[in-house]
Amino acid sequence: MIQILRASDQSKKRGGSVVGHKYICCERRKKGHDRLFVDYFATNPVYSPATFQRHFRMRRHLYLRILNAIEAYDTYFVQKKDATHILELFPLQKMTSAIRMLAHGVAADVVDDYVRIGENTAIESLKHFCNSIIEIFGPEYLRSPITTDIARLLAIG
Repeated sequence: MIQILRASDQSKKRGGSVVGHKYICCERRKKGHDRLFVDYFATNPVYSPATFQRHFRMRRHLYLRILNAIEAYDTYFVQKKDATHILELFPLQKMTSAIRMLAHGVAADVVDDYVRIGENTAIESLKHFCNSIIEIFGPEYLRSPITTDIARLLAIG
């Protein structure tokens, strides 16, 4: 009897739907992406560049440069179809959730209201985003300062 329970417990841990997790309909995902795109990334966005910079703590061209770099580096950020042949979240949604959590220090469930991304997916996006940033930009920007850098920073400060 104990072996049967253990076998059934192990089978519950192997993928599939998770009890208690909320499913976000693909139509809702698409609407979230469309709203995000119109608000910030369209030719004539709803919000000004100053508002974009305040919301994301960077300029739009830098945001798009980072998005292109992480899409090229990590396939997690490339939109693909899931097992049911439904398109997954857009890269813009995944990166925006990560940026919002980092820039504003908000919890993962807070970004769901605007970006339309679940809490677990937001956390996973944040992990992939941070790892990608470290791997892509780490050698250039995360190096130890040299004496000329220190002298320049001291002169500025």
